[in-house]
Amino acid sequence: MSAGPVVVTDIERADAATVDALAVHGVATVHEAMGRTGLVGPALRPVQRDVRVAGSAVTVLSHPGDNLMIHVAVEQCRAGDLLVVATTSPSTDGAFGELFATALHARGVRGLVTTTGVRDTSELRALGFPVWAAAVNAQGTVKNTPGSVNVPVVVGGVVIRPGDIVVADDDGVLCVPRGEADEALAAADARFAKEEADRAAYAGGQLSLDRKGLRPSVAELGIVYMTQQEYDAR
Repeated sequence: MSAGPVVVTDIERADAATVDALAVHGVATVHEAMGRTGLVGPALRPVQRDVRVAGSAVTVLSHPGDNLMIHVAVEQCRAGDLLVVATTSPSTDGAFGELFATALHARGVRGLVTTTGVRDTSELRALGFPVWAAAVNAQGTVKNTPGSVNVPVVVGGVVIRPGDIVVADDDGVLCVPRGEADEALAAADARFAKEEADRAAYAGGQLSLDRKGLRPSVAELGIVYMTQQEYDAR
């Protein structure tokens, strides 16, 4: 296998209905259901609010300060995808803006996750193209250096492979490996049902200490209940 620049054109994608169902559950629920794995961490922040998406990853590995490979990647994107951009070393230059978003939006791409910076944030929000990025930065980039499209990339310590499902919302960004998508969805469905029951119980006044059986643990950990007078007298 060549280690040089490459564009892979025929990646496999997860079932579209599974991708959409994971988007409904969102990052926190799927993350917990997967055993608290796949989360890229807090370094990437949403440019917008109140947006929840999932898509099949089209990945880009770029040289820092260079967005040539994003231009190359646009052609490889199709409806339901989510573009994931990383660089070979850290870079927060504004490699992505309104014009890229316009082109990707026209192709049905659901959003961008990038370890780089982005700009034109007002225009991105107006267009309705969601972005999760490491920085907002007006610094421009060049188009001089080769990279790769649809190869594994690392985002926040998580390996994202082309065709993996990326879920993103206000809580962050999560990668669901394509081969584990059905299992993740089943676990998320079960967790959602459990949380619905919990929500109804708490709305009815039940305490989580009792519903989750935590009182014995509190006692075993030596946590003592006392009145204010008893506390002040210690």
